[in-house]
Amino acid sequence: MKVGIIGATGKAGSLIMKEAMVRGHEVTAIVRNAQKLERPDVKVLEKEIFHLTADDLKQFDVVVNAFGVPVEKAEQHVEAGKFLIEALKGAPSTRMIVVGGAGSLFVDEAKTTRFYETPEFPETFKAIALNQSRNLADLEASTGIQWTFLSPAAFFDSEGKRTGYYQSGEDGYIVNSKGESYISYRDYAIALVDEIEAPKHKNKRFTVVSEGE
Repeated sequence: MKVGIIGATGKAGSLIMKEAMVRGHEVTAIVRNAQKLERPDVKVLEKEIFHLTADDLKQFDVVVNAFGVPVEKAEQHVEAGKFLIEALKGAPSTRMIVVGGAGSLFVDEAKTTRFYETPEFPETFKAIALNQSRNLADLEASTGIQWTFLSPAAFFDSEGKRTGYYQSGEDGYIVNSKGESYISYRDYAIALVDEIEAPKHKNKRFTVVSEGE
């Protein structure tokens, strides 16, 4: 499949790119600065996210939005999300999978409280979580596009191992057999590429956890 990865030089984006390439997909890195790419064997579309057009996106079966910003620019998650929603309306055959956050997951069965609204959620990341939650709300309200929003576990471990195993849920905060909300970036990449290959969550959010070490 033809896969475009926005933010392919970031931690999550680079591992998703690696996983997709290992599985034989035709991957294009969509990046602001091609010089930051560590793989000379990947196709490149050097463009700011806010300059992407429907024609840019039409060439892909799936576009992965792994766009990352620092906390002080957290609102760009919403702005970029809205921009991509509009662009994808002109590329209706292209699916988008968003690298989301754990903060928007519900912690109660009634779905009244999100993880970022609890005392346990780190204050440092609240702005990111709030804006990713707004991005999800915009996707849920959208029409005419195909999307999936993948929330990692609360502990999203960039140094964790690739075990190849994970459990999935939908809108709720889930834990592994040890009672931990954990997943490595590498196992998250597996789950995301699995969704690319065999979509099970069209126009939905889902989440994943793994056992870790």
